[in-house]
Amino acid sequence: MSYRQTSAARIPRQSPGALAATALFMRRTLHHMRNNSFGLLVEAVLSPIVMLAIFAFLFGGAIAGSLSGYLQYLLPGILVLTVVPMTVYSGTTLCTDMAKGVYHRFRTMPFWQPSALFGSVAADGLRYAAALLAVLATGLALGFRPEGGVAGAVSAAGYVLLFAYSVSWVFALIGNLAKQPETVSGTSMMLVYPLLFASNVLVDTSTMPRWLQAIVEANPISVAVALTRGLFHGTASAADLAAGIGICLLLIAVFAPLAIYVYVKRNG
Repeated sequence: MSYRQTSAARIPRQSPGALAATALFMRRTLHHMRNNSFGLLVEAVLSPIVMLAIFAFLFGGAIAGSLSGYLQYLLPGILVLTVVPMTVYSGTTLCTDMAKGVYHRFRTMPFWQPSALFGSVAADGLRYAAALLAVLATGLALGFRPEGGVAGAVSAAGYVLLFAYSVSWVFALIGNLAKQPETVSGTSMMLVYPLLFASNVLVDTSTMPRWLQAIVEANPISVAVALTRGLFHGTASAADLAAGIGICLLLIAVFAPLAIYVYVKRNG
């Protein structure tokens, strides 16, 4: 054995840092998305456009008297209605890999283990961004005009992405707890759709009975939609900002540590 080979054998390999490992798992998730580009196109582009068109054309005249009038109210809510169900995939993807034993093999490797969760959840932001851009482009083509201007639209879009990221930790936890991906999908949809449709996404809460209005306005989805709508149209108050951002921080503070704990325990 040569001196060079002997020296190389004595040098211990350095494990990747937390950021490097997280970036690696982000690339892994993006690679899977690229391999399923048709599914990403349908899920993140075509489906949101169809959903916006259905609600706008079917309910625009009945609720607001015109498509353009209802679109000003509807589009911010449709953004949230579009991205929140997509966060379920954070849980199903994790559960699928765990069911196949992929993460058990990761446990034998010398890197910061929670990076597997952070990388997967962060990479899913590409889905949310694609859906958001598709809905915004379609809305502008149909006549949506944010009264808050470009700054308001950018702020609203950024908040929707933050809200989606925070909600994805809820389903990351469910994905760690469930044994089968089908369980994640079924359980998550039972939680998501009642919250989405018992909200202010489609209808103004002022038209509801007082008792129902109080329930709907306490819904986290309604809080997020109210801030998104306010940012788009330049009417967001300090209370709206505090409530909307507070919901995101609370979800992350509660569910991210729980998801990491269950992940480490399950794959330990």
